[in-house]
Amino acid sequence: KIKKTISKAIKLNDMKRIIKFFLRNIPRKYLQKVVYFATNSIKVFYLGNKVECCVCGKHYRKFLPYGYVHSRENALCPNCLSLERHRLIWLYLKEKTELFSSNISFLHIAPELCFISRFRNQQNINYTTADLESPWADIHLNVEQMPLETETYDFVMANHILEHVDNLDKALSEIYRVLKKGGFAILISPINPRRDKSYEDKTITDPFEREKHFGQKDHVREFGMDYASVLKKEGIEIIEDRFIETLDREKVIRYALANPDNITIENHIFVVRKQN
Repeated sequence: KIKKTISKAIKLNDMKRIIKFFLRNIPRKYLQKVVYFATNSIKVFYLGNKVECCVCGKHYRKFLPYGYVHSRENALCPNCLSLERHRLIWLYLKEKTELFSSNISFLHIAPELCFISRFRNQQNINYTTADLESPWADIHLNVEQMPLETETYDFVMANHILEHVDNLDKALSEIYRVLKKGGFAILISPINPRRDKSYEDKTITDPFEREKHFGQKDHVREFGMDYASVLKKEGIEIIEDRFIETLDREKVIRYALANPDNITIENHIFVVRKQN
């Protein structure tokens, strides 16, 4: 019955509505599990070879649409649930870091399902996942006050969490505290390229007002073009890497990394390095 319903939705080009319903109505801690099982039942309808997921290696005629408010076409891999940013990060880590070759201690905050097993299976990586409530996390914690030793990790990754935290300064301080000297972190957040300065208003607490002001009901701020300066703290170097602009247009299209005719700051990778 579920397959018939989804098949009908695909024929009616209505997958946007179904996925948006999941995103807006299922609690975050259950979302990845629900979407994972749902997409596994429909990926047969997307068989083809126009796009390829560089994370899991599967290829399809197109990826699924995805988005809380504004749905993006060709975004979600129906096999591993990677999005555009995950595929871009995967390429970046493969091509521009030693993550897959050196012995590295890695703290993954708010771990994405598409990455977990792949990082955990790397013999050279001492891999720890952490989240406030995710069922995939090894450790449950608040990123604003992490019960972790200082300067423990060579690499920290925390994507799309800084727009959620109550105290941004505390969260950044904690991430930088557990990072070893000489270590690096990738901190990617949604950025509004039309906003020069990041925007926050603690008096806005209503979910619908937050969506109107910050783009999503559970966001408490919206980052702007000053995102690199927001991340900056003493002893921390910020690198705004335009890695995507070094890739062939064909690769950007094949892996569905972004619209190649509209590359913006949202497609840049923000890397922080803790100075020695």
